Amino acid sequence: MHRVTFIPGDGIGPEVTEAMRLAVESTGVAIQWDVRAAGQSAVPEHGTPLPESTLDSIRQNRVAIKGPLTNVVGKGFGSPNVGLRKALGLYANIRVAQSRYSTRSLFPGLNIAVVRETMEDSYGGVEQRLGPDAAVCIKYTTRVGTRNVAEFAARWARDNSRGRVTVGHKANILKLTDGLFLEESMRVVADRGVAVDECIIDTMCMRLVTRPSDFDVILLPNVYADLVADLVAGLVGGLGTVPGANYGDGVVVFESAHGSAPKYTGMNRVNPTAMILSGAMMLRHLGEHSAAQRMESAVECTVAAGKVLTIDQGGSATLSEFTREICQRIRNS
Repeated sequence: MHRVTFIPGDGIGPEVTEAMRLAVESTGVAIQWDVRAAGQSAVPEHGTPLPESTLDSIRQNRVAIKGPLTNVVGKGFGSPNVGLRKALGLYANIRVAQSRYSTRSLFPGLNIAVVRETMEDSYGGVEQRLGPDAAVCIKYTTRVGTRNVAEFAARWARDNSRGRVTVGHKANILKLTDGLFLEESMRVVADRGVAVDECIIDTMCMRLVTRPSDFDVILLPNVYADLVADLVAGLVGGLGTVPGANYGDGVVVFESAHGSAPKYTGMNRVNPTAMILSGAMMLRHLGEHSAAQRMESAVECTVAAGKVLTIDQGGSATLSEFTREICQRIRNS
């Protein structure tokens, strides 16, 4: 039996994570869910959006899956997502966008993975005021931080039979910071025996919306990846279809790409595909490859059949109806 930290999250989080749990359990794989709180919903009981007990659970279990977390505004708390990554050393985030899970993909057959460095860059949070009318933010890049995420990208590409890693950058202007990221990434990926090329970030964005099939795995610094990952999700039908995960040394936290969407809380109408596919990614990490394949096939077949689809997919089914259809297909497979 596998033991996994289970974080329902905020907003629509409890609904989509429950859909994921039902789908995982439909495969027959035995999971012991260690339910923990994080995000806005954790504050009333724990006084913080990131309780130490939740972090301890993840450290012990080494695997977690979480719903989207809401930032607590105006109460002095930092982002729980950023805090989680920093506390657990989760230096690499990956999102995998595939058109086969959506009826509204702009590019059929698309399959792009975006790997994001998560600890450095301008999102490192090193800011200060320069008097009342100016402020600065430090963009920093280290060789070891770049090496960590580049090694992950190369390993993931090799393990998933991907042909090439493309490093995105702005080293033509930011010659020291992006220059270091480009230099180290190209060296590390090539040394791991994976084909690698590079692309200036503005050119990459243009090519993604004209010739996205040029790309396979994209490796980016923190800020660029935050933007490009959403762009790529839009190419395959939206954030509701894109799974993801955060990797550190021996610890993985799986998550959907979308936010907590509080205005849809409790309405039973959102699309749980991203969370269900994140559960499939988790099963692959746990070595349950057959079960993961059954989950992915059930989602793909449900979408292709076109009879039970959520509103964003052009149908009228509720979240519960869509989940039941997928679970039934898993059990019958």
